[in-house]
Amino acid sequence: MHEGPQTERGNVPVVFSGGGTGGHLYPALALAEALRALRPDIRPFFVGARRGIEARVLPARGEEHHLLPIRGVSRTGGISGNLGVPWAVVSSLASCFSLFRRLRPELVVVTGGYAGGPAGFAAAVSGVPLVLQEQNAVPGLTTRLLADRADQVHLAYPEAAETLSERARARVRISGNPVRPPATVDPAKARARFGLDPHRDTILVTGGSQGSLALNQGVLDLVRTWSGEGSGDPGLQLLWSTGPRHEEGVRAELEEVGDPPWVTVLGYIDEMPSALASADLAVSRAGAMTTSEFLAWGLPAVLVPLPTAAADHQTHNAEALEEAGCAIHVPQARFEGSEVARVVTGLLADATRREQMAGVARERGRPNAARDIAMALNELLPAAEGGRA
Repeated sequence: MHEGPQTERGNVPVVFSGGGTGGHLYPALALAEALRALRPDIRPFFVGARRGIEARVLPARGEEHHLLPIRGVSRTGGISGNLGVPWAVVSSLASCFSLFRRLRPELVVVTGGYAGGPAGFAAAVSGVPLVLQEQNAVPGLTTRLLADRADQVHLAYPEAAETLSERARARVRISGNPVRPPATVDPAKARARFGLDPHRDTILVTGGSQGSLALNQGVLDLVRTWSGEGSGDPGLQLLWSTGPRHEEGVRAELEEVGDPPWVTVLGYIDEMPSALASADLAVSRAGAMTTSEFLAWGLPAVLVPLPTAAADHQTHNAEALEEAGCAIHVPQARFEGSEVARVVTGLLADATRREQMAGVARERGRPNAARDIAMALNELLPAAEGGRA
């Protein structure tokens, strides 16, 4: 167990548990930050997995935390590859019960992923108030197992409630995902930060923080298609985040088609608010937090789900947003140059449709989700000293 400095602690312990991937960890961090702003007397404490991204992120941020031996089930490892899972689950549960006896949390918030299960179960058994925050259109296993025992279930997608029991649905709140609210950024100034033409339609391409080989290959195919037509200039521009490990390979491929000046390649985009403000359209994977940012910014998107995502949740996210009218779903199997060119050029040529999609996105987007969920969490905490909530 890693403990933070004594001087920074509040006196109301609140456990935030979720991880394995950034899609589950970063919502927990955002909620802790929002609740700490509302209630400076809380003591956020994070429970995650030794194998997850949190093992690197939490120490770097100086957050109090405890890492469990819990591990996810391997879908390709068969029986032999999962022999250690039962022991890891039992050991993690025992570790959580021991931690709770020492910490005595007032509230446990689980943001999903295999890392969140043991803390959520320990809370339910121990009688500690339990809150779930589910990011995807189809609830993950942790949410499904714990929903009936939770005091609050916060969903980003209204569609997710359909898979929960009647008892769990009575505790559901449609709150959105905790993302940074859109900043007030002038699109022309935002484009200038990346050396983009302020007058051209701009497509933001992102495969997430690590990038996506399949998405990059599809976009390279798209660039080849446009480069081979007419003047070789489609009259628009790409702001393309390839992922750090793919950047060199993508640049080499672009050189083979003349290194088009209308393509700007970055391994990673640090200034994502400026990138979102620059864009007229996004081409992206369909992870929950990425799509939530598009919704908050009112950005229409072409979504290419990762077909191997757990429970195919990215496909469900993309289908839900397409049905709502704020995105177009293109399966990875169909993500190739001529098809994507048809979809993208059709959207960019139809300003009315794009504006309609942007309007629907803004309606579904909940840019103040972190604050709203924090206010709901506060309902379950003891009153702050002096009677101030």
